[in-house]
Amino acid sequence: MNNETTDARGRPRVVITGMGMLSPLGNTVEESWENMMAGRSGIGPITQFDASELTTRIAGEVKGFVARDHMDFKEARRMSRASQLAVAAARMAVADAGLPEQLPDPDRTGVLVGTAAGGMERAFEEMDTFRERGMRAVSPFAMTMFLCNMPTHHVSLMTGSTGPLSSIVAACATGTQTIGEASEFIRRGAADMMFAGGVEGLIHVSAIAGFGAMRALSTHFNDTPERASRPFDKDRDGFILAEGAAIVVMERLDKALARGARIYGEVLGHASSSDAFHVAAPDPEAKGAIHAMQWAIDDAGLTPRDIDYINAHGTSTPVNDATETLAIKRLFGERAYEVPISSTKSAMGHAMGAAGTIESIFTILGLGRGVIPPTWNYETPDPECDLDYVPNAPRPSPIRVALKNSFGLGGQNACLVLGRYANGQED
Repeated sequence: MNNETTDARGRPRVVITGMGMLSPLGNTVEESWENMMAGRSGIGPITQFDASELTTRIAGEVKGFVARDHMDFKEARRMSRASQLAVAAARMAVADAGLPEQLPDPDRTGVLVGTAAGGMERAFEEMDTFRERGMRAVSPFAMTMFLCNMPTHHVSLMTGSTGPLSSIVAACATGTQTIGEASEFIRRGAADMMFAGGVEGLIHVSAIAGFGAMRALSTHFNDTPERASRPFDKDRDGFILAEGAAIVVMERLDKALARGARIYGEVLGHASSSDAFHVAAPDPEAKGAIHAMQWAIDDAGLTPRDIDYINAHGTSTPVNDATETLAIKRLFGERAYEVPISSTKSAMGHAMGAAGTIESIFTILGLGRGVIPPTWNYETPDPECDLDYVPNAPRPSPIRVALKNSFGLGGQNACLVLGRYANGQED
């Protein structure tokens, strides 16, 4: 490799050459992007079950998804919704990257997909089946439907990848950490290409009831669901659960150039950290979040002054948004008031394990197209959240480097530094 395809430390540069997505905003990357940028909310009344007895009756659902449009019907029956969504997103990413049906070097191609809950809904369904109809009625695929590594397996099977294989379970940080860890497989020479991303199919009564019992969900906007996710706004009262899947194709830059691939952007750095504080609440001093941001910037060989935009975790919970704001202030100092920050969860809710990858794709598109996605529903400023959150309208800006934050339950933090590829073809 020549110096142009390695970073300052001599590591292979890692670029993104393909993307696939299903989200509450749309069933493709472009549809999701267009709706998000236009302020068309993906949040609405729950349709997958009767939510009438719950305090939160709205969610961000993937709409109109038919598994058999993306895979064999028999295969789909043996998968959880999460695995189905992951396979569909991976197929889109393969096509978008212009890859052949048979990978040229499957042993040098790996898969790293994450999920917070896997096929949890299938576990509940099989329990009900056992209670109502007995052991004989339980599916022989019950266990393999709800294990958290199954989306990774199914993406590997679909793509024919026989290289490094791993699954990440890091709650809300999952989809960001998968991209970071996948870049490390490439950097250290274990793979030339990785399929990486996150998935969640968690719109289930157990999840809504459970998060509701934690008082983590919004309850004040059931009649106006499009207003419910309002990160950093003074009237925010909790997050909105969402589902979805996003997969990216990541490659060594020299390999991508050699095959003439379209390059969307570059993974410049990544890091993860632990709060080691509480199962659900963030460290009030934001030490873990600060560490993850600083270490990711260090890994990229940059400083906070090099960051042009922050795609925030921004869940719309009172504590999280205030703590993330504090972390940014403490790391960036006075520059915190100059850096635009936004949360795209405002348009679709929180897709848990899929959120970080969906939001990374939005960030990469913003870098390539010279526009910052907005924070929708930001109406009433909060004295604790007093930074520039790009309220209610996209902002044209020639951003070059962005920081992506994801801070999860259990104190799991993950951050990425993403860059515009200077010689790319994305406009």
